[in-house]
Amino acid sequence: MRFQAILLLPLLGLSSARLEPNYTSSSGVSIFNPSDFFDPTGPWSLMSQAGDTLYIAGMRGIYPSNSTLAPVGLPRIRQAFQNMATLAEMVGADLNACVRLVVYTTDMYRYRPMCNDVQIELWGADANKYPPRTIIEVDRLNQDDILEVEGTFYVPRAGLCG
Repeated sequence: MRFQAILLLPLLGLSSARLEPNYTSSSGVSIFNPSDFFDPTGPWSLMSQAGDTLYIAGMRGIYPSNSTLAPVGLPRIRQAFQNMATLAEMVGADLNACVRLVVYTTDMYRYRPMCNDVQIELWGADANKYPPRTIIEVDRLNQDDILEVEGTFYVPRAGLCG
């Protein structure tokens, strides 16, 4: 629980900021790449919004302040989840608005327990509050990373900026 409070402190200041989409398609899909976050490592965007649904791309444990990776293991996994939470907060959502998580890891045996620990830190010990999650072991991730987490969030249109 201590980690949750520490994690959310910097997010509180972001809640009043207005995040504008970088692009909105003719069908109303908004694409977001916040300028104060790290740049995507390829031809993709950090998040998109269609109607009341926010989609956050697979987040890695990259520090937004300098675009470097956190140390391997628990710090990197925490940072990946923190990146997802920060992006959701930028459009007015919180972790309780998460409707689905997908986690990709290169070593289920080693990193799944750490992923579980981070989720308990973020969502608390009440298993009834955990969003559905799929965790998949893969051979390789971008830049030989250890884990990515992507999230889908429900954010009523009135609550979204953009």
